[in-house]
Formats: sequence, structure tokens, C-alpha cells
Amino acid sequence: MELKDQVILVTGASRGLGAATAKAFGEAGAKVVVNYFQSEEKAQEVVNEIGADRAIALKADVRNPEELQKLVEDAKNYFGQPITTVVNNALIDFSFNGDDREKLDTIDWQDYLKQLEGSVGATLHTLQAVREGMKVQKFGRIINIGTNLVQNPVVPYHDYNTSKAALLGMTRSMAKELGSDGITVNMVSGGLLLKTDASAATPDAVFDIIKASTPIDRVVTPEEVADVVVFFASPASRAITGQNLVVDGGLVMD
Repeated sequence: MELKDQVILVTGASRGLGAATAKAFGEAGAKVVVNYFQSEEKAQEVVNEIGADRAIALKADVRNPEELQKLVEDAKNYFGQPITTVVNNALIDFSFNGDDREKLDTIDWQDYLKQLEGSVGATLHTLQAVREGMKVQKFGRIINIGTNLVQNPVVPYHDYNTSKAALLGMTRSMAKELGSDGITVNMVSGGLLLKTDASAATPDAVFDIIKASTPIDRVVTPEEVADVVVFFASPASRAITGQNLVVDGGLVMD
């Protein structure tokens, strides 16, 4: 299915990588559901940039299956067709600050559960909400947002890294089940991005270290990761599923 014929749901799309991804799909001519939980004003700014005829801001807590189901129904009513593509991007209550991270002696199991619920749990809820519409169309694209910290935990954010590792396993497992329905499931894993709300707390010295260690000699931007997400929804990726593409300028060569 061409991008111009698709309805894209981007979770956590009011800022950072989510906003960049929503805008990239808008530039490609797709219809876009800009999901937000708290940042309504910023979500509406994204919609305004894309154009209200091709985008809508819809509130839903991705940890809540009932709210996601309502979002899917509202999106279908607005655009007149089911969601074709989901980008599972929402990040729950996390800041990338290695100096302030929880360590073994201080981290609690509840910290793990919070990130697992916001990553694996939220992805499960979105898949269950959109699966029927995709099955009827015999077409679906699921793109999960991961991290290169799974391959190289240069900063051991124990709860976050573990949740994304679990999401990678889920990506491959769901790709196996859903392929016969014309649904592909892939992951795009960025590194530290320049610069988002989530990485705002990251000291500048860390960005300097990343730049010096990266073959392209700079830190990757949200827009560059968004371009790869769009690729996984495009016809060019039709034979790819169950894969994890690391987009970090070559810092991690997996």
C-alpha cells in the first residue's frame, strides 16, 4: 500500500522522535494520528504543521487498552478507513541522565514494571486494537522503537534497556504470527538523539563522546531516525519483517 493511502498512528507523537516521525509521514502524504497523553498543545502544533485535513490529535494512555480502542475507532471515523500502520514510540516517565540513573543497589522491581508496561504492554494493547482492521485489509505495518543500548549498554539504564530488549523479542514473535495476514513487524533502534525532551537532561559531554565515537562524526537527529521509520511503512520494505535496524550513525555495528 502506498504511503498516501495509509493511516498512520504514532504513539507519543507530540514531541521528540514521535513528532519528527508524524511530520515525516505527513510530508510523505500519509494520514496521521498524532497520539498524546499530556501534551495536547504540542500535539496540535504537529497537526497544524501537517494539515488538519491529513492529521488529527487524539489523546490516549497507551497503557490503557480501552483508551486505545477508542482512539482506533475515532481515527477510523475521522479518516473513513482503519489504521494501517502503527509506530510504537511512546516513552513513559523516563529521562536519559546517566548521572541520575537507578543502579543495582537502588533500583526497584516497580521501576522495571513501569518501563515494561510502557513498552511491551503498550505495544500489546496497540496490536490488539488495530489487528482486526489490518487483517480485513490484508495489510499492516508495525514499527516498534527500540534502542542501540540493547546491543551496547554503554549507559546501563537497567529498566529501560531491559524493556526494549523484551520489545525486540516481542517484535520477532509477532512478526511470525502476523505475517500470514499481510502484517509486518519491525524495530528501529536509535541511539542518543540530538536533541529531544528525553535527552535534554543528558550532559553535553556525553554528546561529545558519542560524536567522537561515531563513524559519521556527529550525533543522529530524530528526523534521520524518522526517515527510516517511514521506509518500514513504505512499499520498499514489503519483504522485511522481524528485523531490528540500528540507526545511530554506525556507533553500534550489529
